Amino acid sequence: MSNQQAENFAAEAQLCLRALTANQSSAFRPGQLEAIEQLVLRRKRVLLVQRTGWGKSAVYFIATRLLRDRGAGPTLLVSPLLALMRNQIEAARRMGVRAATINSSNQEEWDGVYAKIASDQIDVLLISPERLANREFRSAHLPSLTQRGGLLVVDEVHCISDWGHDFRPDYRRIKGVLDLLPHGIPVLGCTATANNRVVDDVAEQLGTELVPIRGPLGRDGLQLRVFAPAPQQKRLAWLAETIPRLPGTGIVYCLTVRDAERVASWLISQGINAVAYTGGSDNDHRLEAEQQLLSNQKKVVAATSALGMGFDKPDLSFVIHYQAPGSPIAYYQQVGRAGRALAESWGILLQGYEDADIQSFFVNTAFPTADQAHKIVGLLEQTAVPMKLSDIEREVNIRRSRLERLLKILEVDSAIERVDSGWQRTLQPWSYDSERVEAVTALRREEQAQMAEYARADQCRMELLRSYLDDSQAHPCGICDNCLADHRELSVSTHAVQAAVDFLRGTELTLEPRKQIPGDGRIPKDHLCEPGRVLALWGDGGWGELIQSGKAEGHFDEELVEASAGLISERWRPDPAPTWVTYVPSLRHPELVRGFARRIAQKLAIPCHDAVVKIHDTQPQKHMQNSAQQYVNIKDAFRVVPETPLGPVLLVDDIVDSRWTFTVITSLLRSAGIGPVFPFAMADTSGRSARD
Repeated sequence: MSNQQAENFAAEAQLCLRALTANQSSAFRPGQLEAIEQLVLRRKRVLLVQRTGWGKSAVYFIATRLLRDRGAGPTLLVSPLLALMRNQIEAARRMGVRAATINSSNQEEWDGVYAKIASDQIDVLLISPERLANREFRSAHLPSLTQRGGLLVVDEVHCISDWGHDFRPDYRRIKGVLDLLPHGIPVLGCTATANNRVVDDVAEQLGTELVPIRGPLGRDGLQLRVFAPAPQQKRLAWLAETIPRLPGTGIVYCLTVRDAERVASWLISQGINAVAYTGGSDNDHRLEAEQQLLSNQKKVVAATSALGMGFDKPDLSFVIHYQAPGSPIAYYQQVGRAGRALAESWGILLQGYEDADIQSFFVNTAFPTADQAHKIVGLLEQTAVPMKLSDIEREVNIRRSRLERLLKILEVDSAIERVDSGWQRTLQPWSYDSERVEAVTALRREEQAQMAEYARADQCRMELLRSYLDDSQAHPCGICDNCLADHRELSVSTHAVQAAVDFLRGTELTLEPRKQIPGDGRIPKDHLCEPGRVLALWGDGGWGELIQSGKAEGHFDEELVEASAGLISERWRPDPAPTWVTYVPSLRHPELVRGFARRIAQKLAIPCHDAVVKIHDTQPQKHMQNSAQQYVNIKDAFRVVPETPLGPVLLVDDIVDSRWTFTVITSLLRSAGIGPVFPFAMADTSGRSARD
């Protein structure tokens, strides 16, 4: 290509950039024009590793426009961020790029989109990686899209690598898409978080002739600070006192759904305009929360990692971590959302005593065990008809979220396949890749150690983060707490700490009854318990320490008895009021809950009766990983003794997790003519490690 041709191409691309940004003075950042040239003029496969906010979407939208102008077919964009790409799609329209999406929420539009693709009226088709799992899409539409395609874009391409911090099994299907592409179709993979190991693995997926374009990962003006581990009540108090003093808006990241919701509720109770954002939130709520943060209607969002890739607010002033994530790469991605267009921003890491346990839970459950995988494959080999998810649950002791992930992995590995009525074994040979699972698990442990190293390091924090990402241009930032030798205590007022303790202790938790037996229909209404109450969440900063120590010592403190009786009689006030108390019996620790229930009954001035007995020992419910296993474990373990009082009863236990014990005992009591039944437990352990 001559100099004149290069200049003409650069000028053409520049016009597209200015139309895209609606700014006549816009100029390419280093690496952007190079990437566009590699895709459009040389038809190469390119890997972009650039910091968040660098402008990766500008590369693929401009490349699409230039390729289409040269007669190429439409771009297929695979991204997990369809809901977050509205602004980019609107910007692309300014330079004549027509984009459409096929996803689970716009099914009524599919026929129209496919018709427009057939008539060449679509320039970019956006799909999620999960769409590649759809058999109809793979067979009826994907072959023609790849044969006619002009460009394949894989956004957040680090997800293709199980070495990456955010591996998604469906990304592995992209290798099959690449095999369908005619020779000379360019491919672009984009990510902001890939170290050398991930880059090598991505190159193996996308092709060895991949052209990497990597930029520096430093963030000017982002001031990083770390505080020593502190209990929840102190961290909550610090948030309440500090966030109002911080300029602008921000995010508080939490490791669990439960903590994100709790932090948001606490901040709201302190007059701070906050909202929770988790993977458990419905789509409309998440979209509304994003818009409220983008438009500065909310001061802060308390979020799990569900508010992650693709969220772009250039003027986000601060990112605070309520707990430490499990890897420096995940931390860099999240904290890097702050201050992309600000001269000064804050990235603050708080740490909790619970962090290591939660991180280890994620590591230990990231991959299914060999026994679980072999049992499922063997189970499907032995059945003549496809098995439904609920049928598999009854046979395999694995929680539903992990089972769904395992089925996805086995499907991507072609060991099993999804059919309309369930899952079945394929004819493909399969073996469990123990070596790779062990290697990735060891890497996760290494990353966990690196995160601990980051927290206690005395060198520049930004330089250390960049080194974990193999950024060869890492250098001291000059503005973090270590560079400035500015180390402070997590100082908060005693008043704020007491307010946080009162908040944690005063949170009223409702215990909803289970209404359906797994695989066996709905429970009759007259066998259901009433909505119950729980005093605390396991391990919280309110009653958590007293509950845990009481459980360990075999005796609960009188303060817990008074708090429980106060909740029941003053805040809950069951209607009709219970006239007596009974409890969930235990063969291992017969006096623990029995004694606690009798003391509550004494406080409430009603009798306590030994109305239920346990007739055989069971596994602890916490060892049962899904609802079907939990129900089967205890469904025949209890009976009601004769001559038990009738009338409304308070059913007491110390810990509740699956709720099946309460459900089974309630059904027995109701069958004996007793009730209504009001369940009460001191602590709820369910969801304590729910990630997003």
